[in-house]
Amino acid sequence: MNLPSEKPCTHRVVEVGGEHPYRIHIGPGLLGDGALLVQTLRGKHALLVSDSHVAPLYAAQVRDALLAAKPGLKIGGFVLPAGEQSKTLEHFGQTIDALAALGATRDACVFALGGGVVGDLAGFAAACWMRGIDCVQLPTTLLSMVDSSVGGKTAVDIPQGKNLVGAFHPPRAVIADTDVLHSLPIRELRAGLAEVIKYGGIRDPLFFEWLRAEREALLNFDAAALAQAIARSCEHKAEITERDPLEKGERALLNLGHTFGHAIEAEQGYSGAGNDALNHGEAVAVGMVQAAKLAAQLGMASRDDAENYAALLRDFGLPTEIPAGLRAEALLARMRLDKKNLAGHLRLILWRGIGKAEMVADVDEADVLAVLKTN
Repeated sequence: MNLPSEKPCTHRVVEVGGEHPYRIHIGPGLLGDGALLVQTLRGKHALLVSDSHVAPLYAAQVRDALLAAKPGLKIGGFVLPAGEQSKTLEHFGQTIDALAALGATRDACVFALGGGVVGDLAGFAAACWMRGIDCVQLPTTLLSMVDSSVGGKTAVDIPQGKNLVGAFHPPRAVIADTDVLHSLPIRELRAGLAEVIKYGGIRDPLFFEWLRAEREALLNFDAAALAQAIARSCEHKAEITERDPLEKGERALLNLGHTFGHAIEAEQGYSGAGNDALNHGEAVAVGMVQAAKLAAQLGMASRDDAENYAALLRDFGLPTEIPAGLRAEALLARMRLDKKNLAGHLRLILWRGIGKAEMVADVDEADVLAVLKTN
């Protein structure tokens, strides 16, 4: 796969194949494109799920566009409090209640308007209502555009860990309006870029170098650079999830750093909306560095690779060290609950250098603990 062209077209489309094919639309002004939005509808009911930050900005625009293109559509709404703390079974139940109040039939559609929290929770509700209805992902953060909206993973958190209750439910479409990125705080942009950098780490050294060269443009919200980064990331994820939709093999590589990162998030109580705790992208950035350090400790890759990766993350303003006050033993206990583990043994995504990630089974906990303690 070649790097994206210098000048992207206005509206990009990435095709996701497999048993449940769909399209990822990337471009400006898409939340107001009623014709595109209603292409995804099969029935007369739609539930628009959003959060308290995003709904005031974009919900009316989406609702108006849908009704203008399909006047007879019956639209319901549910707005949850913004933040990872809302990705709970309680709010899942309230989303189900909203579908019931709407009278949603089996040809209804859930529109998930927001970041990863909204996408995960709304997608899970769509997976469960009448054993599965359509869901269209309308991601509004860079992180959700390049990661959580693509691939059909849906879930909620419980106190014991992140994303432990959920289902695989591929979306009917993903519609990523790049105009909304201009309203993102710089911290949220950087969090999304952590997941973008991940694709260079797991399988694309050329993309890694492109990101290094385009750092200034990306951090300055350059529209062309961001569109290229989103499309490239989605192409990678589409290729992988098409071959492995249920994460039985290759798809697990997309979790580079996530076992460490999820443990950090859980140990901090999913409080990344505050200033003192890491959000998801920041936690993944730290986790990827820990995975690279562990690979170096196990002799799989050089310490120079680990440092080069950490240096790029730092250049993008991302953290690379475990926050003070988190005990290594507590983080390891969280990691034991990771969904990739088998028979009580840790399975981690490590690498043999930038662009060469792989699954490593039966990782010795003593080695993991040593890395966590030497942060």
